[in-house]
Amino acid sequence: MTPEPVAIDTDVLVIGSGAAGMYAAIEAARGGARVFMVDRSLIGRGGATVMAQMTVAAALGEEVPDAPAHHYDDTIAAGRGLCEEKLARLLCEDAPAAIRELDAWGVGWARKANHITATTAPGHDRARCVYVDFINTGPAVSKTLRTVIARNKDIHKAGDICIVDLVACGGEIAGAVGWHVGSGAPVTIAAKATVLATGGLTRLYRRNSASLNMGGDGYALALRAGATLIDMEFVQFFPIGHLAPRLVGMDPIMWDPFRYKLGGRLLNGRMEEFTSRYGSDEDGRYVLPRDLATYAIIKEVEAGRGSPHGGAYLSFEHCAAADLRTAFGPVIDRLAANAIDLTRMPVEVAPIAHYHMGGVVADAQMQTELPGLFAAGEVVGGANGANRLSGNAITEALVFGRRAGASAAAHAKKVAKKIARRELAAGDMRAALDLVRNGHLRNEHGARSGPNTAAMIARLQAIMADDVGPFRTGTKLERALGGIAALAAELGERPAAANGGFDLQRLEWFDLRNMLSVARTVAQSALQRTESRGAHQREDFPQMLPQWQTHQRVRLVGNALQITGAPAAALAS
Repeated sequence: MTPEPVAIDTDVLVIGSGAAGMYAAIEAARGGARVFMVDRSLIGRGGATVMAQMTVAAALGEEVPDAPAHHYDDTIAAGRGLCEEKLARLLCEDAPAAIRELDAWGVGWARKANHITATTAPGHDRARCVYVDFINTGPAVSKTLRTVIARNKDIHKAGDICIVDLVACGGEIAGAVGWHVGSGAPVTIAAKATVLATGGLTRLYRRNSASLNMGGDGYALALRAGATLIDMEFVQFFPIGHLAPRLVGMDPIMWDPFRYKLGGRLLNGRMEEFTSRYGSDEDGRYVLPRDLATYAIIKEVEAGRGSPHGGAYLSFEHCAAADLRTAFGPVIDRLAANAIDLTRMPVEVAPIAHYHMGGVVADAQMQTELPGLFAAGEVVGGANGANRLSGNAITEALVFGRRAGASAAAHAKKVAKKIARRELAAGDMRAALDLVRNGHLRNEHGARSGPNTAAMIARLQAIMADDVGPFRTGTKLERALGGIAALAAELGERPAAANGGFDLQRLEWFDLRNMLSVARTVAQSALQRTESRGAHQREDFPQMLPQWQTHQRVRLVGNALQITGAPAAALAS
């Protein structure tokens, strides 16, 4: 039997506890709100931020002259004409204040001559990206924000809660329904303002750089609630994600800054340099753009010239041991603990799903078109256009999280409690509660039955990797949409009957419900965009076309996706 619902009432509900969610909670509490923060994993230890080991872009100008306007120019250039300019401007203008506040909280930014130091990253016109060190930046940011939250009596938090649906009351988002994974108990949360800070969607892909709770939950929640999504076709793939040997406790995209510094050589399975076949002869230098490097590696693998695990080799064997030690610092020791000696062996790398530029439509206050619903971090669409500038990910989480928390607190102050919590749970939350409480999959003997959800997730990841990956065609995308539809039919409309606490099959059903919905928006938007731009590359439409300098907006109408914003010619085709 399903336990009775746990009812919670708060001013501001924050869904997600990465950097964006934690900063939103801090700022909302600073605005006088009672805050309740939930996450499906451990608070402050899931999502992308805690795994990030690299840099954070902010125009501090402490070492070289800089200004937010220069950061903005580079962000706009990377976005290939599709950045939402107000969001991009906010990102760049508010970044220094967020970095300095974290500094005051003790994050430990690297310093040189008593100034916060910065390094250069691809796409930036000067050294602008700050860091703690090259293996601990994300963990340090997460730890700092967790510490601030732990000291704030107005922030309450709960992990292991899977949010099922947002709930509307009187035309406004008024909270959410979820369930506690540990006990199976339904959870109702009445809130005057809700912040989505659930991160991106890279779990949709077989190989990705984020944690397992990055399956697009926020996009799906917003879509079902009636919000609009934007730019869903733009998934950024990192070309040299770690593939082999096994690497424990380190970011799979860690190789980029070291290749940038040292000119790491890309070699195929025959130990040949191969990038000249695809338009760029690197000659031992780091000059190949990410999209071209991704293309070159994929094509070498397709031609049967890949490395043993299906990628390419990255070699630093031409570098002196002292140079490696200087560039890598303590990373060398971490690699040695993983039995990797860069003076004697290459590593295998391959493209990996890394970031999503699309997401929920929000204004510069992080307010979505649904009153009472705000968004923060990677769940927000539009700021990065068709391709995110290196270093802007944690920046986006910090800046948008601060703004969303402040806006949510201000909104909560304006909202009178229109309906009692008991009535809200019994009325507006009924459909979501029924979904949590009731299952239908029992056989004639009363035993549990249902689809193999773990296998279905693996099939979806294969579909997305093979047919909605870095390089797409109409044929592949149509095949993907057919596979996604078949999986959705197999999943059905209701989860398996509850089976107590820590019911992973039931959790996977809710995961798939969201993942399939979001995968459809990515594939359908990619099929409709008949050009190549930024992270969206169509091999059957290889040119970037001026008529496609437009956003595609996605809404759910009944069970159908409505995509608007395409040029008239594309709609006609």
